[in-house]
Amino acid sequence: MPLRRIFSDSPLHAGRPVTLQGDAANHVLRVLRLRPGDSLVLFDGSGRDYEGEISALRRDAVTVQVGAGRVVESESPLDITLLQGVCRGPRMDTVVQKATELGASRIQPVLTGRSVVRLDEDRADRKQAHWQRVAVAAAEQSGRSRIPLVAEPAPLGEVLAGLPAPCTRLLLDPAGESLRSATLKPPLVLLVGPEGGLSPAEQGLARDEGFRAVRLGPRILRTETAPLAALAILQLLGGDF
Repeated sequence: MPLRRIFSDSPLHAGRPVTLQGDAANHVLRVLRLRPGDSLVLFDGSGRDYEGEISALRRDAVTVQVGAGRVVESESPLDITLLQGVCRGPRMDTVVQKATELGASRIQPVLTGRSVVRLDEDRADRKQAHWQRVAVAAAEQSGRSRIPLVAEPAPLGEVLAGLPAPCTRLLLDPAGESLRSATLKPPLVLLVGPEGGLSPAEQGLARDEGFRAVRLGPRILRTETAPLAALAILQLLGGDF
């Protein structure tokens, strides 16, 4: 059966109808091809899933009668923020999608000296909106009841200066210590470079900001593979795997 779990960007309340528009309505109308009387599950990012039944369809909107809600315990106790060096289109989409599935709480795209992708302000806004939609779709599929925030791309130095304290700060580096030896006291911040990696100066800046260099093993992983492997390991060591 096609997936019938839909994100609503309007707050949900049991007993009240909600109107789905935009991507949500398009998914119901043109992908799932649901009809009045069909059931689905709605969530609004508040930590609850709600039963729903379609009551009316229009060309670009779907009205759903909202039923009972239930708390969904699907969030990791680690509270992980992923700082990901911006990589080329499909790779970045993969990172956002899989990091959402693996329980990241926030995803911050970072611009570095070796970033292949260059973004002006307008393009950065469009990319951020696209990546947030990728995260929404991944949360729908994976059963998460909260949507990780995908922040606007920002320079590495600016991001590091704005990190909350205290937090456990981990930098993926093939020359670092084994990730298994890291102390996992949440919240966690995981920093991963782009295709060309972080420059020595950027690595030094991260260390000055309290990041501990850790490695995943003897092989060099691609920029889209490394954060996903690290997130899986972190969840296994101290999260919800």
